[in-house]
Amino acid sequence: MILVTAADVTDRQAARVMLPRLRERFRKITLVWADGGYTGGLVTWAKEKLWLTLEIVKRSDDMTGFVVLPRRWVVERSLGWLMRSRRLVRDYETQPASSEAFIHWSASMLMARRLARTATSQAVNSLQ
Repeated sequence: MILVTAADVTDRQAARVMLPRLRERFRKITLVWADGGYTGGLVTWAKEKLWLTLEIVKRSDDMTGFVVLPRRWVVERSLGWLMRSRRLVRDYETQPASSEAFIHWSASMLMARRLARTATSQAVNSLQ
């Protein structure tokens, strides 16, 4: 799911808009990982209203330096891949819908490249 909002919208406010859309489109999803910005009443709201388990991945207070957090690296890695698209590096878009469209486009390009590599390697393997 992609939801682009104005800068003055908090993570929790955006989640109350995005999570019902997620639930509506993807009924089989029952667990959502989130960072510390989503703590509080949102966890119980998601459980009671949407039947979603919102699991908060927190950084422990006793950790020092760089530590890979469970599931958090997936988000950071994905954002890194998307930022390879020049159009997403800067905020060129004035409409949230345009930003969302370019994120979809960038993700589609990533998937298409991977599929092409997989198809090419399978073709090479079948010739050997």
